[in-house]
Amino acid sequence: MWIFGYGSLIWRPDFSYEERVLGFVQGWRRGFYQGSYDHRGVPGNPGRVVTLVPHVKAFTWGVAYRLNPDEAPAILEALDYREKGGYDRLKLPIYKGDPSINPRVSVPEALTYVATEENPHFLGPAPVEEIAEQVVSAEGPSGPNREYVLNLAASLQRFEVVDDHVFAVAKAVRALLE
Repeated sequence: MWIFGYGSLIWRPDFSYEERVLGFVQGWRRGFYQGSYDHRGVPGNPGRVVTLVPHVKAFTWGVAYRLNPDEAPAILEALDYREKGGYDRLKLPIYKGDPSINPRVSVPEALTYVATEENPHFLGPAPVEEIAEQVVSAEGPSGPNREYVLNLAASLQRFEVVDDHVFAVAKAVRALLE
């Protein structure tokens, strides 16, 4: 069993794994569109965390983790709790290589948590500055929302992955903090 992470699972998986693979999903883009009322914010002041949004020509880089079969049930139970705030499970293929030049399937099926527009915590798109203001003001049991944004941007940079949306939000957050 494989798990694909494109948000905090990149930098904070909180579970053991047997293998880790950098890869991407096709037909999805990452956006700070999901409200976090239970981790990076609270009711009345939700944080913003990423979800995947369908987009035909897009691709989103992240990390796939291969789980030990004996540990998988307990890990899935913990992930279901961690992602309880509006996320559903999807199984998506994970690709490697250059997304624009014949990418190849690396992991045929990875469990991926996606928050759709139908969930009650979905906030949707907003201007980068508005997202940044919300991020800077939000904090929850898992810590400040800005930590989530800045750690995600730093992790993507370490993997040499470019994500214009994440980097724009992180830049706006840093500007507000200065």
